[in-house]
Amino acid sequence: MGAVGEYHERSKHRPERYAPGPGRLDWATQPDPFRRYDGAPGVDLPLLAGELPARWDDLFTPGAVAAQPLQRATLAHLLELSLGLAAWKSYGGSRWALRCNPSSGNLHPTEAYLICAELPGLPAGVHHYQPRDHRLEQRASASFAWTGGVLVALTGIHWREAWKYGVRAFRYCQHDCGHALAAMAYAAAALGWRVRRLDDWGDDKIAALTGIDRPADFAGAEPEAPEAVLWIGHGAPPRARDVLAALAGAAWQGRANALSAGHRDWPDIPAVAAATRRPAGVDAPASSAAGLPALAPVSPVPVSRLVRRRRSAQAFDGATGLSSAAFFRVLDALLPRPDTPPWSLCDGAPQVHLVLFVHRVDGLSPGIYCLARDPAALPALRATMRPDWLWAEVPGCPPHLPLFLLAALDVKAFAAAASCHQDIAADSAFAVAMLARFDDVTDEAPWRYGERFREAGVVGQVLYLEAEAAGVQGTGIGCYFDDAVHDALGLDGARFQDLYHFTVGGARVDARLATEPPYAHLSARSA
Repeated sequence: MGAVGEYHERSKHRPERYAPGPGRLDWATQPDPFRRYDGAPGVDLPLLAGELPARWDDLFTPGAVAAQPLQRATLAHLLELSLGLAAWKSYGGSRWALRCNPSSGNLHPTEAYLICAELPGLPAGVHHYQPRDHRLEQRASASFAWTGGVLVALTGIHWREAWKYGVRAFRYCQHDCGHALAAMAYAAAALGWRVRRLDDWGDDKIAALTGIDRPADFAGAEPEAPEAVLWIGHGAPPRARDVLAALAGAAWQGRANALSAGHRDWPDIPAVAAATRRPAGVDAPASSAAGLPALAPVSPVPVSRLVRRRRSAQAFDGATGLSSAAFFRVLDALLPRPDTPPWSLCDGAPQVHLVLFVHRVDGLSPGIYCLARDPAALPALRATMRPDWLWAEVPGCPPHLPLFLLAALDVKAFAAAASCHQDIAADSAFAVAMLARFDDVTDEAPWRYGERFREAGVVGQVLYLEAEAAGVQGTGIGCYFDDAVHDALGLDGARFQDLYHFTVGGARVDARLATEPPYAHLSARSA
């Protein structure tokens, strides 16, 4: 796999040595978590007053949520509930923001751009979303003339993660892109809108659309990398070539702020980013999933409340478990139903599957389980793992859920050890290792490398919100020993690789931390 394979091996953590990192944090160069475009005209956005009417269970019943009109206020709610602030925390003189979209180390490398035709309260053009002040910064005006929806483009700032995590940062930026994609899909569904990812936008076109390919606008500032373009709304999206043609000759405004006073270079990251640039028009493999039954109801809580209260657990109590019904619902939500969020994003077959370390699920034996998110992947998973795994049916499991028991045993110690000796993987109800297909990440299709991590991030965001709906919490684990998991599972060759860990359970709350509302400084705004 050339540069991609070299990066993947070099960025693996191993029990005898961790992937190259900074060693200690240089707090003097901690990145600013908020990008601004100084000099760009701004549009203040109204804050959501109260809750949206859509309930969590409504999102999984097609047609249950009426479509809201596309206008400044509703798009403000979309951005607030996907990428906006959820709270401020403070302790010992330090203060930091939490957001609705989770992020590795709370570093938030993902930036968002709204591209729209003229709408009530919003001029046509390219707008950068600035979540701290919940405002749009207009980077360019253009005579866009489409109807029925808006484009949202995501980009990533690799330095934000590299400051803390070194060479492994590229992986985490892709996870965070997946979190943000799914967060956007859920928020859009709560407004009655559908989200589609657009394949005719290759990375070069995304860079041109967002203006991140304009060196003068980033002089002295950290660069951004293109990630994805979404169509949000209804009807057919505009063609990429037509959008870019309308932008030709546009006047761009604003200069990006510098996030850090100094930097440490990690040459592996720009190398793998260049090697994995995605061309336009890439088709995903067709999904074999069809005819899945509706998800069982789990929570009547308003979507907006559930999203804003979501937290990444820092520790679990080692006692809270889940009922088998709640466990099966969480896993069922990971199967691709293209008419429900967030899977309208993903037209192709799932390429990320789960190995589960079950500790405390009523009615299930503790042990190692496997969930094949695409039944067509089962033969490959079985053929590449240890031959002595049981692959036994799980009592009470819904027949459409491809969940199998591999071995019944206490796996708490292994789950913690495999996740860089973090007790949070053992003190939960269950932990997860996400296995992604890897043999098709070739020199001819290197962009699939980032896509696999992003799909894992989408799965992680589903787990975050399904955990909240079930009355518990989750947290993503980016630190794990890749090859130790492969060896324990008996994985044969490089057909599958472990790309992300996750864990769900009863959270222990740190009472020392003070919590403040997210937008008290903007309390005069509402709509």
